[in-house]
Amino acid sequence: MSGADAPEILAAYDAVRSDKNETNWLLISYASGMGDKLKLTGTGTGGLSELAERFDPGEAQYGYVRVEYANDTESKRVKFVLVIWIGENTKVMRKARVGFESANVKKVLAHHSIQVDARDRSDLEEKEIVARLRKAGGADYNGGRG
Repeated sequence: MSGADAPEILAAYDAVRSDKNETNWLLISYASGMGDKLKLTGTGTGGLSELAERFDPGEAQYGYVRVEYANDTESKRVKFVLVIWIGENTKVMRKARVGFESANVKKVLAHHSIQVDARDRSDLEEKEIVARLRKAGGADYNGGRG
């Protein structure tokens, strides 16, 4: 495997999924311009907006984030989102390999409600992501309003 199952990535994944840990996102990047070796390049507690700022327009990267939102005044939902980022300035050969290499990442970051393929930070607007999560989750207690 490409290193997606490295101990530090697995530990970060467990932290994001844990209700007892404040970490709510992780970022995986390629270790070098060549090859498929992956490494953990960040974690944080600032949610989707903080993760979005960490994506590099010249790189292909993978993000995993916990998103919490209210269904109604009585309940809160927690969902997980896998982000496959291919920045607009990513080299052609790297772009071509992401489809294949992302399969290894998906095996490790297996529990997610939706996958977001992002090319630009505007693809990661929280309001749009929550709307997609509501649709994926089935019940919509806000009559379709995000």
